[in-house]
Amino acid sequence: MASLAKLKECISLTNGKVRVKDAAVMRAQMDDLIYEAVFNPDEEKRKSLQRLVIEIAKQMGAVPSSIQSLYEEMGRSYPGFTVPAMNIRGLTYDTSRVIFKKAIEKNVGAMIFEIARSEIGYTKQKPLEYTACVLAAAVREGFTGPVFIQGDHFQLIRKNYLSGPDLEKNYIKGLIKEAIDAEFYNIDIDSSTLVDLDKPTLKEQQRPNFAIAAELTEYIRSLEPAGVTVSVGGEIGEIGGKNSTPDELRAYLDGFKETYKGKGVSKLSVQTGTAHGGVVLPDGTLAKVKIDFDTLRQISDAARREYGLSGAVQHGASTLPDEAFHTFPETTTSEVHLATGFQNIMYDNRALPAAFRNEVYEYLKQECAKERKEGQTDEQFFYSTRKKGFGTLKKKWWDLPANVKEPIMKELEDKFDLLFRELRVVGSKPLVDKAVKPVAVEKTLPDNILG
Repeated sequence: MASLAKLKECISLTNGKVRVKDAAVMRAQMDDLIYEAVFNPDEEKRKSLQRLVIEIAKQMGAVPSSIQSLYEEMGRSYPGFTVPAMNIRGLTYDTSRVIFKKAIEKNVGAMIFEIARSEIGYTKQKPLEYTACVLAAAVREGFTGPVFIQGDHFQLIRKNYLSGPDLEKNYIKGLIKEAIDAEFYNIDIDSSTLVDLDKPTLKEQQRPNFAIAAELTEYIRSLEPAGVTVSVGGEIGEIGGKNSTPDELRAYLDGFKETYKGKGVSKLSVQTGTAHGGVVLPDGTLAKVKIDFDTLRQISDAARREYGLSGAVQHGASTLPDEAFHTFPETTTSEVHLATGFQNIMYDNRALPAAFRNEVYEYLKQECAKERKEGQTDEQFFYSTRKKGFGTLKKKWWDLPANVKEPIMKELEDKFDLLFRELRVVGSKPLVDKAVKPVAVEKTLPDNILG
């Protein structure tokens, strides 16, 4: 592990405020610093070091930001691109480095790093750690400008809510507070799980959804730092359910506006035929997905024209065939969420030692045995559970040797290159820099952090 004393050569710490004295040396030290920040055995030390990384990043020009003003611009005039929102479940620092490297090469500014409520749990990446890993990568690669970090699917679990509404709401409020403290200035509220299809009208069906989303949005607004307007996303159709309609969008947004008079959502997630992670067949291959692109076009158009939102958001898209991604900007989709495809590259790349993959799978057999569905093949079971192989084994993933990681990162780099091109965010940085003026929310650090 790094000797924190080395950091004194390149940063100073006075009255809890960090200043970078030598940017080049700091970049060279970042691999060691982020490793220490993630794996130091003392929890309080880890938190302090994660905060140190974040403050260093701000000093070096990589600033956690809200995408709100860009999305307001998209609501006025669609710029022709779809923003990729990328969930990184494992090898987070290495993968983020690849993303920033490609972003610098392709002049990309419109991109989001995100992690969902469920992922925070099973990947053992709390918001502060996730922000630190992403910003450490930005520093290491020399990326400057706004960095959009998002809480994805801050979802109310239906059975929990029905048995104890206040307990479930308060859990989400606690998660929101933790996320904003960690400088997630973009948060997607998913209360679509509460939609009641037994009600006679669309508005009554959507009422539990928009009422809770409005309450949580008001709570988010109460926590915003000075100068920051958090971008809030809503959701009208639970992913994996029936396809959404423009009339459902209107029912949700009209009800939301009646319930909460402040600044509302900037985008809306819809269901168009996908399922998170894709649908795996008994032989381990993925079933082909048919997205209803007409729905995306209609809802994006209504969201912009009638409500000034950035447009519709597509979830569960990373396992689509490569040739499908160009359709998102063509249908004016404002944001697309990508996760499982990156995970698949990590697990399926030939460079990953079979012995290590088997070690992960043995762990899953023991820890996830209750999740095995009747009739599932091994291939289906491992595919559906291997997202949970990153958390407890995080250090072993991180410690994989360079000759294993490099081919995985090269394949990921090729994937990000394709996504940036097909989603048309290549060259988006000037527009982002014009629309988004980062606000560096300076936070204090313990003076003894360097020992």
